[in-house]
Amino acid sequence: MSVWIQAQQLQGEALHQMQSLYGQHFPIEVRHYLSQWIEAQLWDSVDLENPQEEFKAKRMLDSLIQELQKKVEHQVGEDGFLLKIKLGHYATQLKNTYDRCPLELVRCIKHILYTEQRLVREATNASSPGGGMLDSMSQKYQQLNQAFEELRLLTQDTDNDLRKLQHSQEYFIIQYQESLHIQGEFFLSLRPSRRHFCVFTLELQSYVAHLSGVDLAEKHQKTLQLLRKQQTTILDDELIQWKRRQQLAGNGGPPEGALDVLQSWCEKLAELICQNRQQIRRAEHLRQQLPIPGPVEELLTELNNTITDIISALVTSTFIIEKHPPQVLKTQTKFAATVRLLVGGKLNVHMNPPQVKATIISEQQAKALLKNENTRNESSGEILNNSSVMEYHQTTGTLSAHFRNMSLKRIKRSDRRGAESVTEEKFTVLFESQFSVGGNELVFQVKTLSLPVVVIVHGSQDNNATATVLWDNAFAEPGRVPFAIPDKVMWPQLCDALNMKYKAEVQSNRGLSEENLVFLAQKAFSSASTSPEDYRSMTMSWSQFNRESLPGRNFTFWQWFDGVIELMKKHLKLHWNDGAILGFVNKQQAQDMLMSKPNGTFLLRFSDSEIGGITIAWVAENPNKAGERMVWNLMPYTTKDFSIRSLADRISDLNHLLFLYPDRPKDEVFSKYYTPPHSKAVDGYVKPQIRQVVPEFATANPDPSSGNPTYMDHAASPSVSHPHIYGIYPPINDSMLDGDGEFDLEDTMDVARHVEELLRRPIENQWSGQQS
Repeated sequence: MSVWIQAQQLQGEALHQMQSLYGQHFPIEVRHYLSQWIEAQLWDSVDLENPQEEFKAKRMLDSLIQELQKKVEHQVGEDGFLLKIKLGHYATQLKNTYDRCPLELVRCIKHILYTEQRLVREATNASSPGGGMLDSMSQKYQQLNQAFEELRLLTQDTDNDLRKLQHSQEYFIIQYQESLHIQGEFFLSLRPSRRHFCVFTLELQSYVAHLSGVDLAEKHQKTLQLLRKQQTTILDDELIQWKRRQQLAGNGGPPEGALDVLQSWCEKLAELICQNRQQIRRAEHLRQQLPIPGPVEELLTELNNTITDIISALVTSTFIIEKHPPQVLKTQTKFAATVRLLVGGKLNVHMNPPQVKATIISEQQAKALLKNENTRNESSGEILNNSSVMEYHQTTGTLSAHFRNMSLKRIKRSDRRGAESVTEEKFTVLFESQFSVGGNELVFQVKTLSLPVVVIVHGSQDNNATATVLWDNAFAEPGRVPFAIPDKVMWPQLCDALNMKYKAEVQSNRGLSEENLVFLAQKAFSSASTSPEDYRSMTMSWSQFNRESLPGRNFTFWQWFDGVIELMKKHLKLHWNDGAILGFVNKQQAQDMLMSKPNGTFLLRFSDSEIGGITIAWVAENPNKAGERMVWNLMPYTTKDFSIRSLADRISDLNHLLFLYPDRPKDEVFSKYYTPPHSKAVDGYVKPQIRQVVPEFATANPDPSSGNPTYMDHAASPSVSHPHIYGIYPPINDSMLDGDGEFDLEDTMDVARHVEELLRRPIENQWSGQQS
């Protein structure tokens, strides 16, 4: 069922919110009559922060107008005549509105679709089976909305009381002025009892006005207490949780979600705060008109200070980074960021658009900044194109500044501690701005820090920099001193972080299984235990993670794991998703698994000895000893190998590989990835085919008709009439097994390398060498 059909079934406040999405900027009739077309378009494929996407947005605008014109042409009859006029008018209106800014149309429609989906989802949750019980998220939203309704009623009540107080005070002042006129002879001629009554009446009215002022101030105190509580829930709970999700998204976690709901809450807070602030100022004005001694003056001063603190906290906390700079930041490389003020539209900040400046600062400078110490505007580097003016997008009500072409020109590093390397040093990008609210009455200086950034100058540093970022994102505590992190974490916590990163990089729903995590624990702790329980209470330090090399190796645990990720995402993610790669299996485990299977059974596992390597292990007869079976291991393939020939083609080449462990025919698993055979001869030439062979398992003079692999399948060109077939490879005298019983493909018939070698030699030398 389409979103639009479900949206039309909304009721109450949800229906009102849905209707408020539409107006002159995008008529609801257009949404109705083009609902299927609108929902079928790939609006999310347009990057709103990239000006180069404007051409794509313009095509979508033109298509929208064409669809509207088609609807116009199909309208017939009396009702159709009126609709024809209306839709034609809307087509012209949309073209005039968005022709010069088509990205704004995309922004508008994305906002509408997202909000409709959210409203439908919330309504569905509310009416789901189970006695109409709401899920925890909906319950939270309901509690916040109820609190907003209570605050609205309290604010309305104090506004009514303020009007009554003003009326009573004005009436008293009039009465008082009249009493001054009659104080003369007439007042003196009254009997003493009557004179006393008149004075008592005035005093009573004054006392009533005084009590009304105290009552109003006490009501405002209650309202501000609830306002502060609601603001704490939104800023310290909801917004902090959103920022935490944003941080985990840097490790591959789920997207943090749009800010529309948070912004709507913050705007409601801003509106209520402004209304109460205006009421308190009006109450102060009334007190100045009738300065009756008493506690009201102190109460109003306290209220004014409290409401100022509340609005200051709201404004400074809602100046946030919507899109962070990359956390591994390479110098001399372009990068982008977006900052946003969630209450900017409601406080009319856009009427005088503020400028935002970006500066890179060190960890120590960030600490000093949060302590309000004077940092003398110091920076730790130079960022080009580091200022941007905040822009207001009327269709979505967002006020944001987009930094599209920043570049870190240089970086100034600080003295490092102990064993800390340059890829462990953290920086942050400071965004700051200044603007006024309420006719320059309140001036705010706002600042916000990006997630930690590791600066690199060469791509070779990326691996270790990523480790620093992953550890920080995963284990940072809310409200920490920049950028404090624990030196040790529990192994299950680290497993969650590794799994999150792996799934995101490999783009797979198939994460790391419990067996995979046990394998990683064995590697990390040099342990032989196969029980997950043995590792649950163990801790892993940062040094074990990415400072100290694994025993007997020249790389760290993280460097090995990151090498697996790089190999998988570049070449093998489809095979991982198919379940064809076991991967996290050591050599002994592979041998135990394969020895119980028929000859020709093989599996794929990650190399223990090489970063980013994967090897094929298979069981077969020992050619040197009849009747004996053994497990063979090819030297690991790396990214370099797969850029020459794919894994599937390499497996296809090796005819002695028959079944993927445990018993799946290899063609059933890999044939869909085989490279199709070359076409027939073109202009008299046939292309040579590159194939891989393992000498011990290849036939020396195979029958070409059998389809078995040769060192190189090659048909002589009809244009070359030469009577001899010349051998390309030297004779094989020695075994191709290395010391660990692995085939070294550097020395086997990986034909691509030999072809490259031949192409480097002069042709004359090749022929003379063959004839000698």
